[in-house]
Amino acid sequence: MTTKARLRALVELAETGSVRGAAERLVVTESSISSAVRALSAEIGIALIDRDGRGVKLTPAGARYVEYARRILGLHDEAILAARGEADPENGSVRLAAVTTAGELLIPAALASFRDEYPGVVLHLEVASRNAVWPMLARHEVDLVVAGRPPEDLRKKTRVRAVSPNTLVLVGNPSVAAEFEPATTTWLLREPGSGTRSSTTALLDELAVSPPLLVLGSHGAVVAAAVAGLGVTLVSQQAVQDRLDAGALVQIPVPGTPLNRPWHLVSQTAPTMSTELLVKHLIGNRDLGWRAISAVRKAAS
Repeated sequence: MTTKARLRALVELAETGSVRGAAERLVVTESSISSAVRALSAEIGIALIDRDGRGVKLTPAGARYVEYARRILGLHDEAILAARGEADPENGSVRLAAVTTAGELLIPAALASFRDEYPGVVLHLEVASRNAVWPMLARHEVDLVVAGRPPEDLRKKTRVRAVSPNTLVLVGNPSVAAEFEPATTTWLLREPGSGTRSSTTALLDELAVSPPLLVLGSHGAVVAAAVAGLGVTLVSQQAVQDRLDAGALVQIPVPGTPLNRPWHLVSQTAPTMSTELLVKHLIGNRDLGWRAISAVRKAAS
């Protein structure tokens, strides 16, 4: 078994929490997973897993090693894509990750437009929470991320390429809006890890209120609950503009809103040629709403 296969076995074991789960994901035998991890442990001279009842768990050293294993695998995949893209960018691949709202609002039209122009480029999209997409970029598991502002520790390790408008407003259905009180009306929250959820909790802190909260599992669920009259929610205006136009939702004025939270298009510092094709396409197509970060900085100065 190659070193890459051994690393993959350890990563899958860490993610699934069991030898069986890792074997099922990789479509190999459980003994193959066990042998791979034993070989890695022998190679570095440190135990990576311990017995935990009927299963196994990572040792502290194993948990540390897994983070490096993810980066190594991500870089290996990126190296392959970079080499292939250098030879033939229009028949390469791009790995893209986006937070949920951006994945629903911006990505479909952008990727459809790009595929029309470059049908040979294979696109891989992962939609997840803010807490998930940034680590993917840090581990080189994706080439591009569409989300809010990148975390401070990533800003020197990645490149912000473009921004797109995103305005957060408080909305509710007309009956709820008519009786809205910040401290007593139910506020609808996104799932843990959502950037919009973080903005909502920060806004509540600024308002110094502790209203009833109802947590739902996705952007779509929160919007549907607001339309149904279960409460109010802070949401991207662009994402609910059709419901605002139809009168199913109304914007509710509250101190501290609207909030300007533009989407950021962020790449690796040395992106693949196929990734560059996608970045240039997004910036060059005005209908898609992206502005190059260099143009934004120039306008600000």
